[in-house]
Amino acid sequence: MSTKLFDLTGRVALVTGSSRGIGFAIARGLAEAGATVVLNGRDAATLEPAAAELRAAGLNASTAVFDVCDPGAVANAVEAIERDVGPIDILVNNAGMQKRLPLEDFTLEQWREVLATNVDAAFLVGQAVARKMIPRRRGKIINICSVTSELGRATITPYSTSKGAIKMMTKSMCAEWAKHGINVNGIGPGWFKTELNRALVESESFNAWLAQRAPMGRWGDTPELAGAAVFLASDASSYVNGHILYVDGGVTAVV
Repeated sequence: MSTKLFDLTGRVALVTGSSRGIGFAIARGLAEAGATVVLNGRDAATLEPAAAELRAAGLNASTAVFDVCDPGAVANAVEAIERDVGPIDILVNNAGMQKRLPLEDFTLEQWREVLATNVDAAFLVGQAVARKMIPRRRGKIINICSVTSELGRATITPYSTSKGAIKMMTKSMCAEWAKHGINVNGIGPGWFKTELNRALVESESFNAWLAQRAPMGRWGDTPELAGAAVFLASDASSYVNGHILYVDGGVTAVV
């Protein structure tokens, strides 16, 4: 019985920004739990090899190339997925970007680019998918937050601002859509070795700081996010709603 609670067989999952990194790791985890995953990105040249890797492992994967910041493209893509793949049961709002600068050096254009990619996209895709889920009275939405949803850090103010917004969007989506049978939760990754964190991965001083700051004393590996995603996407989390699950090696637990 307990194993069946985590079974995603027959369900369709759309994961935005999933050609690599955290999005790809989560998509793989959902597919390994039985879901048919739809990978999303703006570049077919990088997206298709990612889907091919999953298919080569015997998993069900397809692609949807569209810009998550374009309202028309989002609406058309959701319609196409529902028609060609099946009703979207699970949405993971993962698409995001990072820019590192002293706050006083950010331009308004750079600020807006980060906020649009990290916040507007989750609103646009979340709304489009929820409009399909509401009449069916079921669905799982997982928004990718961050430890910076809780913690400030120099040189990434637009990013941390966006992730604080995603945390509150998650709670507000729950307040709006739980009555329709939709579970909306977030995952807050700590520091994982991804392309967004390349500058930190290559920094000896940051690695030394992380070894002292994180109770587990190390970087996270992206596959370590899969279990949290499967839990929040499955029947095992049927009464979990509006919650942010931090997968951070204990970073947010300590000062």
